[in-house]
Amino acid sequence: MSIKEGFIDVTGGKVWYQIHEKNTNSTPVIVLHGGPGSSHYSLQGLQKLVEDRPVIFYDQLGCGKSDRPIDTTLWNIDRFVEELGQIREALSLDEFHILGHSWGTTLAAAYYLSKPDGVKSIIFSSPCLSAPLWAEDQDKNRKLLPLEVQQTLKNCEENGTTDSAEYKNATAVFNKHFVYRLEPNPEFIKNGAHLRNREVYNIMWGPSEFHVTGNLKDFDCTSKLKDIHVPTIYTCGRFDEATPESTKYFSTLTPNGKFHVFEQSAHMPYLEEPEEYLRVIGSFLNDVDLNDQ
Repeated sequence: MSIKEGFIDVTGGKVWYQIHEKNTNSTPVIVLHGGPGSSHYSLQGLQKLVEDRPVIFYDQLGCGKSDRPIDTTLWNIDRFVEELGQIREALSLDEFHILGHSWGTTLAAAYYLSKPDGVKSIIFSSPCLSAPLWAEDQDKNRKLLPLEVQQTLKNCEENGTTDSAEYKNATAVFNKHFVYRLEPNPEFIKNGAHLRNREVYNIMWGPSEFHVTGNLKDFDCTSKLKDIHVPTIYTCGRFDEATPESTKYFSTLTPNGKFHVFEQSAHMPYLEEPEEYLRVIGSFLNDVDLNDQ
């Protein structure tokens, strides 16, 4: 296997990328990480898909190993769509699959709906395709938390103290229910913390997964999911903040959209059930390539 990495000039700075490749002519898959402002770090186990095809990672501008410009006007979805187009052009990708996770699904949908050529299939992994529906789902999820945790979250949000330790501690309880359920948190998760950029996250999303105040708060492409005409699979965990109900709903809006639930996972099935995740995603990609021959 060969690993190639480098930097690509995009609007606002340079973006780091990495390509894992074996001797195969199969269509590559490009991985769009979550966040916004996270990095590819937690998704790097997906490099095992290289057995069947090239796997391309990149850290979106502002996080990971990419540049971190201070111009806050860069943090909007249109520029991230433009960035993906610039990466695709720099890497000369004629055809490619897209695997988006969480915010990466928002980006994947917005990119595809801008009508580029060459997208062969889309994997919407724990999708956020409607910020208003996401916010509704999190209101329901919050009601499943201990009452004192609910009250702490509410008080901090009302008082503007979402950067306090008590809010962070209450948020950690939410995360243990709906984001990542394995105990204890592996070192792997902690080791990637420095690669995140909270500023990008706060500007585009908000102070937490469930309190949406950023410039994505009105994003909703559900009415356009019918316009996706490439093979598509929507996946989530049984306990996912991207709820099975909403994920299934999205899948019904896309012609021939497939749907899969990882029964032992929350929002990170690629870490919680890595072998099963690779099996499901790998089978989907291989089927698409097979049917395209």
